[in-house]
Amino acid sequence: MREFMDYIQSAFYAATGWNRDNSYSTLNATADALLNFPTPRGLRLTLSSLATPKFATSYQLSTVGIVDGSISYLYSTVPLGHAIAQSAKIPLPDLLKSYRPLSELPDRDGGARLGGELLKYGLAYGRLYLPLSMLEALVVRRISPALQLQMSAVSNQTLKNGGTVLGMVQYDMGRYEVEGLASSDGGLLGMRALYNFGGDVGHVNTSGQLAAANGNGAGNGERERIYGRFSTGAELYYGTLNKSGGMSLGARFATLPTHNGTPLTATMTINPLMGNISWSYAVMAGSHCSLATRMDFNVYSYESDWAVGMELWRKKGAWSISSEPDEQMSAPTMPAPETRSQEQTEPGSRESPVPPDAAETSPSPRAADQPKKERSFEAKMEWRLDDPNVDSEILLGGDEGDEYSGVLKARLGQHLRVGLLWEGRVKSLLFSLGSDIDLRRLDSPFRTLGLEVQFSS
Repeated sequence: MREFMDYIQSAFYAATGWNRDNSYSTLNATADALLNFPTPRGLRLTLSSLATPKFATSYQLSTVGIVDGSISYLYSTVPLGHAIAQSAKIPLPDLLKSYRPLSELPDRDGGARLGGELLKYGLAYGRLYLPLSMLEALVVRRISPALQLQMSAVSNQTLKNGGTVLGMVQYDMGRYEVEGLASSDGGLLGMRALYNFGGDVGHVNTSGQLAAANGNGAGNGERERIYGRFSTGAELYYGTLNKSGGMSLGARFATLPTHNGTPLTATMTINPLMGNISWSYAVMAGSHCSLATRMDFNVYSYESDWAVGMELWRKKGAWSISSEPDEQMSAPTMPAPETRSQEQTEPGSRESPVPPDAAETSPSPRAADQPKKERSFEAKMEWRLDDPNVDSEILLGGDEGDEYSGVLKARLGQHLRVGLLWEGRVKSLLFSLGSDIDLRRLDSPFRTLGLEVQFSS
């Protein structure tokens, strides 16, 4: 389950217009969320609060053999009052959903006129672990619409030199993004870069053209194509103290939210020095089900590994991968034949009788005047028509958080290690119950078992 502080940090980036997905470090974010989700260990209780629009706190208490916990504080120079902080009202997909479609690339030309206002964009976060007395800190500062500085540090007496500091410079122009980083751990220096092409990239700095391009293809073969964005990038790092380095290359194709078909994400990463090649594929098989698979291979040792994962959402009421088509696809209710005939032949009726065929085939003037609406994304995923009395925007709107009661996540690896996680909400409490199972040791298969409970206000 996403922690409350990470949820607030996402609200900060959304408020300042920074796209966290446009980075080489998040190239495999979707597949990792479906295949590498953590399972809780022991019992953990978290109490959080957005005390003011700019200040948040979180207190955590856990027990895994010993009792420990942490205290967290976050301050933002940007008001975050738009973020829903109450655990009883937070939309569950915002916290628990693993498959997240790519967000729109930022228009840096339009944001350049903000000028000095961006100098006020900043975030400070600190977390103290007890009784280990370990301290984590994070500072984020926006210098310009496309330039952001980030510094994180960890202080602990068990670490070499008592801690480590990592500094990062991020330059995001939408079409491409470059990062430079330096760490005190081993004198590490590195650089990452990501370049996007295809899909909506050509319309990043052209206001209004993207919406027009998405709407002009109705009725032709253009709408049947897979509409997505290609991304390719690389990272290079070198340790100045231990005289060692490394590199990796990666590519990703992901459909955009405006794509009419099945959302999917495919990635490939290569580490030429170590000889590792990894492929991953994630797809939303239905509006309530996501699947992912990954294959790793080493060209030097010929070792391989694979993993599959699944995410199944539960709607309020019963398990469902798709809505009931009988009710959804039924036409607007018409009077019964007997009732209609009585109404048409009733003495004193002011209207003349209408033949049944004409009543069923002739559209009403009101319906003829209205433009034909495109079926919503959720209706297409569920193989049904939209409810004529409900606007498609409502189906994708704020009621989505109340539509679900929980989600089941599962994964299976080559070594028969199974991960199960059930997350949801009970009243005002968010819970996460999970276990890691080793099927090769049936005498004691449960390797981990835990329950995590969160409450925020």
